[in-house]
Amino acid sequence: MSYLKTTEDVYKEAALKPDVGLCCTTNPVWELPGLKIPKIMQEMNYGCGSTVNARDLVNNPKILYVGVGGGMELLQFAYFSRQKGGVTGVDVVLEMLEASRKNFKEAEQLNPWFKSEFVDLRKGNALDLPLADSSVDVAAQNCLFNIFKEKELRQAIAEMYRVLKPHGRLVMSDPVCEQEMNENLREDERLRALCLSGSLPLNDYVKMLTDAGFGTIEIRAKRPNRVLAPGQYDTEELIYIESVEVCAIKDPMPEDGPCVFTGKSAIYFGKDEYFDDGKGHVLLQNQPLAVCDKTAGALERLGRNDIFLSPSTYHYDGGGCC
Repeated sequence: MSYLKTTEDVYKEAALKPDVGLCCTTNPVWELPGLKIPKIMQEMNYGCGSTVNARDLVNNPKILYVGVGGGMELLQFAYFSRQKGGVTGVDVVLEMLEASRKNFKEAEQLNPWFKSEFVDLRKGNALDLPLADSSVDVAAQNCLFNIFKEKELRQAIAEMYRVLKPHGRLVMSDPVCEQEMNENLREDERLRALCLSGSLPLNDYVKMLTDAGFGTIEIRAKRPNRVLAPGQYDTEELIYIESVEVCAIKDPMPEDGPCVFTGKSAIYFGKDEYFDDGKGHVLLQNQPLAVCDKTAGALERLGRNDIFLSPSTYHYDGGGCC
């Protein structure tokens, strides 16, 4: 697995000398009340979306973040946790852990509420996490799993599933790509380390999660990332890469398969006040109801002419069926 060694080398260099242009570096810097993020953390912001969502972070959760970067999202998670060891950061690159420790000292100066002890930094591998079974409420990674090839990706997801408590949440941001990539791109170790040539189609990405046992999947956002253009990369066609933010919930797997939310809604516009499908889904007159893809399919098969089903928006922010 020489490509993993290449990845470690890339991020060792990025820890010793911050590289603003590394990776996709598109995750937002949330402006939360009383939170100030050191400039160095922003420069070491090597992600492609955000894994920090307030609705995941109620009731003082225990949080795991794998692949610490410069510590920005660890600081954001600590903002909601504010307890000793409430956030655990794991990274295989010692230099990145040391850089984060240093950055946290600066964060303490800017944020009176923050203490470095809120974050427990540990050397460890995503493929063998140094945490006990069912020990965290929220696990997260940003633009890390995209680096792995299939065998290692399945192992990394299984490890996240293992350490999550029942109904715990795995929140991720990764590049996805619906086009085929040639083998030269796929096997380019540096491009894989930069979170580019490991990009999977979204359905394949989701299936990896449901194969691991996650019963509920939320596609929370999907946005443009970048292109790989002929002449700049080893490709004869323009390849379009997007970033996706996903939450996989450790719910029991339903007998009829996982609930995958891709931003579909159902709208009933019939003559009655509501429509009840008898399976727990009540559609009020002309009020959109978020539905998972499975429920959307079941409603479509009813063949009714008074229910409108929207296409996937690839944006979901909670509520609805299931």
